[in-house]
Amino acid sequence: MKKILALLAATALLAATGCHFQESKNSDGTEKNVKIDTPLGGLHVRAGNTNAADVGLPAYPGAQIVPDKDGDKSADVHMGFGKWQLRVQVVNYQTSDPQDKVLDFYQKALGRYGDVIRCQNDHPVGTPTVTKEGLSCSNDHVQTNVKLDEGTLLKAGSRHHQHILGIEKNDGPGTRFALIELQLPASIDNDSRKSQ
Repeated sequence: MKKILALLAATALLAATGCHFQESKNSDGTEKNVKIDTPLGGLHVRAGNTNAADVGLPAYPGAQIVPDKDGDKSADVHMGFGKWQLRVQVVNYQTSDPQDKVLDFYQKALGRYGDVIRCQNDHPVGTPTVTKEGLSCSNDHVQTNVKLDEGTLLKAGSRHHQHILGIEKNDGPGTRFALIELQLPASIDNDSRKSQ
């Protein structure tokens, strides 16, 4: 009952400030989509409809889209307020192939976005350790950095526009991985230069 009252109060507050709130489910009725628009900006969350092509990468041959630990197969989150824009797209896959084959495939695929760095527990493995655009394994000043427990990341792009392959540590056969496109506000480059 408290959740319902809180939702009603939040909806009333949004309506009073000129906001538009819309919630819907996908065609199969499983995932929720949320859209909040205000005169200053908005938040759009679309669950379950994102695939590898949406993230700007090819799907690994034979891999299947699967839910993550929280039951989500994919998500597309876009938040914008004027020039300040943040977007995260992620889709989770599983294949019966070993991790090395998946890493080789995406090492080549990510090359279209420039240098590719490999990260293990926020530390670079091999070279390069930083892309020409300044993307590294440990962007401590970026609070939205994607992290996988004891997993491996391949990253390409710049600090504010990244394409990422995240491979989960898996004790069983096959490989579980996520494809991620992360677009951070352009001001992140200015903020990071000030902190150096």
